[in-house]
Amino acid sequence: MSDTDNLYNTSGGHRIGLTLANKSFPRSFLMALAGVRVIELAGLAPAPFCGMILADFGAKVIRVDRTKVGMSLDTQGRGKRSVAINLKTSEGVTLLRKLCVQSDVVLEPYRKGVMEKLGLGPRELLEENPRLIYARLTGYGQSGSYANAAGHDINYVALSGLLSRLGRSGEKPYAPLNLIADFAGGGLSCALGIVLALLERTKSGKGQIIDASMVEGAAYMGSFAWKSRSIGLWDRPRGQNMLDGGAPFYDTYETADGKYVAVGAIEPQFYTQLLKGLELDAGALPPQMSVDDWPELSRIFTARFASKTQADWSRVFDGTDACVTPVLPLAEASSHPHNRERASFVKDGGGGESPRPAPVLSRTPAQPCLASDPGVGEHTAEVLSEFGFSSADVQRMLAAGVVECDAVKAKL
Repeated sequence: MSDTDNLYNTSGGHRIGLTLANKSFPRSFLMALAGVRVIELAGLAPAPFCGMILADFGAKVIRVDRTKVGMSLDTQGRGKRSVAINLKTSEGVTLLRKLCVQSDVVLEPYRKGVMEKLGLGPRELLEENPRLIYARLTGYGQSGSYANAAGHDINYVALSGLLSRLGRSGEKPYAPLNLIADFAGGGLSCALGIVLALLERTKSGKGQIIDASMVEGAAYMGSFAWKSRSIGLWDRPRGQNMLDGGAPFYDTYETADGKYVAVGAIEPQFYTQLLKGLELDAGALPPQMSVDDWPELSRIFTARFASKTQADWSRVFDGTDACVTPVLPLAEASSHPHNRERASFVKDGGGGESPRPAPVLSRTPAQPCLASDPGVGEHTAEVLSEFGFSSADVQRMLAAGVVECDAVKAKL
């Protein structure tokens, strides 16, 4: 039996202890990425999400913030520590170089060429530390005619081809929040690349460069859309196919109280359960797969769902295979019985609520930090000490404006 066995009651995902054989273990000891040191250069949305994933699963993530910024816009700083470095000084650049080459992973979200201008590109750092994994997370990737162009999620999804398929019939394409490129194709895809590179390093002993393009990440996430074209799923115009709002049995409907339910009764046996719950006679309705009759069937479903409240329909369909669920606002998701039973959401020390890290590992589950997110420079002195800098070194750099420390949060 290893030191980490029997520390968790994994059937419910609840922590039951962090000590074994008279040993006390830090939070990260029991997690899959324990011992991995990550330098995350501060950015917005995709890279912070990637860093948070790594931190949730045990990596020591150090966010490098700029000085003189006041506060961080990183809303996904959970479990990270912050060091504030003035990269407009040569000593600050040298300091960042030392942090990078003593780490396992560098997570860089800048436009192509920014790090090279500082002399901190992957070629330079890998020469000094051949085991380093250098992850570059950008919109368009490190090559191609758009490599130096600015953009946001909606632009990347547009170039991936997916945006052309998103939207109601007769309406313009629309982007579903900024989820597809920024977070799924960007942060999550990059985290996967980092974990894969870490795994490969155990065999070769070598690091490598990760070119994470949000355009390509979004397109890859949408592989089903490409590979299912041959079976006729997308033959009709946008918004008129089975899975894009065209089918009445795969859609959302407003209820009597102004709320909504989601319906996904595709298979015949599920569709039968749907009609039963709606108290509709299949014989009096058009055939389920009669595409030309879908608008009429949608009108019938719309009227029927509008006759009861969302809670009423939950009582009708819960426990059935009709594939009908309430559309829950963010504020109500954690209170749903299923999510509550699985402890699918966590609260931080300030009462803020967010999703529990997924997936759940049986032996080394994530343990998200519940402390407040780090302030800019909150851990400057602490981290630099861990990297071998003396207290005198730190005080000199503070005085020279090479680094900053949030003295209040750091409690110096």
